[in-house]
Amino acid sequence: MTTDRQPMDLEAYTNRARSGPCFVCAFLAGDPDYPHETVFEDEDHIAFLDRWPTLPGKVLVAPKAHIEHVVRDLDETAYSRLMLCVREVALAVEEVCGPERTYLYSLGSRQGNAHLHWHIAGLPPGVPYQEQQFHALMTENGVLTPAPDESAAMAARLREALRTRGRLPRG
Repeated sequence: MTTDRQPMDLEAYTNRARSGPCFVCAFLAGDPDYPHETVFEDEDHIAFLDRWPTLPGKVLVAPKAHIEHVVRDLDETAYSRLMLCVREVALAVEEVCGPERTYLYSLGSRQGNAHLHWHIAGLPPGVPYQEQQFHALMTENGVLTPAPDESAAMAARLREALRTRGRLPRG
């Protein structure tokens, strides 16, 4: 997969996140302006490759329902099912990408990217320490630009890893 970072148009991204439709809901509705490679889907969850990955194989996992707050908006059962989905997808990322460390985090706010989603980002082995952690995750440091066929192949490998694990919760 392409590992050279390209500059990110942060102003355009911010405008899109703050004034455009919810990116998860638009993707789920089939809006052609919000394409993503699906990795996993069940009745309640969707997992897909990040459109602007900072690390190879970066995946987002979200509930299909437009939920904005992980603590207040999910009951215990829904929270547990979402986190089990995040864990299984993260294990697939680890199997396919072989990271030194797997970062899990949730970003967004009511001001932009409000739909609850978790980022799963595998840090490749050998990344110098000063380029790990926040540095590796920040789009300000550039994004990867895999070709469509590379993204499709990564999504297929992740789907296969999930299929062989066979442990995702069902809707």
